[in-house]
Amino acid sequence: MRLRLLALHAGLSTEEQLAVFEPAERGSRKVIVSTNIAEASVTIDGIKFVVDSGFVKIRTYNPTTALSSLVTVPVSHASATQRAGRAGRTSSGICYRLYLESAYDRLPLTTPPELTRTDLTTPILQLKSLGIDDLMKFEWVSSPPAESVLRALEGLFAAGMIGEDGRLSVMGEKVAECPVEVNIARMLFMSKEHKCGEEILTIAAMTAVQDVFVIPEGAQGALAELERRKFTAEEGDHLTLLNAYNAFTRYGRSSSWCKSHALSFRAMSRAVSIRSQLKKYMQRFNLPLESCEGDAKRLRKCLVSGYWRNGARWVADGTYRSVRGNATLHVHPNSVLFTRKPRSGWVIFHEMEETKKTQIRILTEIEPDWLLEYGHKYYDKRTGATVS
Repeated sequence: MRLRLLALHAGLSTEEQLAVFEPAERGSRKVIVSTNIAEASVTIDGIKFVVDSGFVKIRTYNPTTALSSLVTVPVSHASATQRAGRAGRTSSGICYRLYLESAYDRLPLTTPPELTRTDLTTPILQLKSLGIDDLMKFEWVSSPPAESVLRALEGLFAAGMIGEDGRLSVMGEKVAECPVEVNIARMLFMSKEHKCGEEILTIAAMTAVQDVFVIPEGAQGALAELERRKFTAEEGDHLTLLNAYNAFTRYGRSSSWCKSHALSFRAMSRAVSIRSQLKKYMQRFNLPLESCEGDAKRLRKCLVSGYWRNGARWVADGTYRSVRGNATLHVHPNSVLFTRKPRSGWVIFHEMEETKKTQIRILTEIEPDWLLEYGHKYYDKRTGATVS
């Protein structure tokens, strides 16, 4: 019997996702390797067997280092039950769990509420925009850790979103209306100062989508990597994403063009849609859509105005150390800086992921002085730390 192997995750194109719903051909068996998107979001007819790994990847926040990351953790009882329910939903089926019954008994009943394991910077900004200033008296559905609340207030103050009295600043009121994370919104507003609104708008949209580049295994992967290098900017990944977007729009937003240039048409189309939405907010707040005309320094300084908390310095063993908490960080293999030391020795990064080691994704080379320029209140208020 032939096996037809299919993947299912949010980063696939619509066409690729729909392929999992097609019935298996005669004399073949369909095997779907899926993230937890198959746990409850979709129902696929004819599933006879489910193999449950017992793990799930969730976003968590460490208030000590003030860094968010994607972490692989054991599933909960509720999730395990949902996974088992995928087998036999439309006919009889069996679920095989790749863990002991004793391990199952030790699983948490439910996944911890997101509010207790997330960066509260954006939620607290939203609460303050609703007039809720006394967070100590606010009745949370699930009470977050006190340290997470303090870190969020600290970050909002350092970013100029709230004053010393804890109330929203003029910028904070505007940023609260933007449908993006605070650091991204701050970049959009600071683009006026750096005269790079067009480019920052594009970068904000591109960092909001996943799996922009499609790099398969084997010989095809080597060819795809050569295509990706056509967009590479030596300054790092943010500018590389900018180059990819500009090329996509310049060549007519074609799916066939994306396929031949190792790009996900679904991700690129989504980025176009997000950019259009964010553009309306920039126009609403009279933020000019100027171009930096290729001035990478201006653009990188604007990036630091949003990512100043996500700074890291290169060390001799090829890893990085975070400015906050001195955590050991490894560059993700997909980064254009994976095999290269930044000339300044410093980078900012978009996000962090925990696997067997802590990896940082979407990096850009910066100057260390820029971190102090945009985050001086943070460093002074927190520990008096300096960047050198």
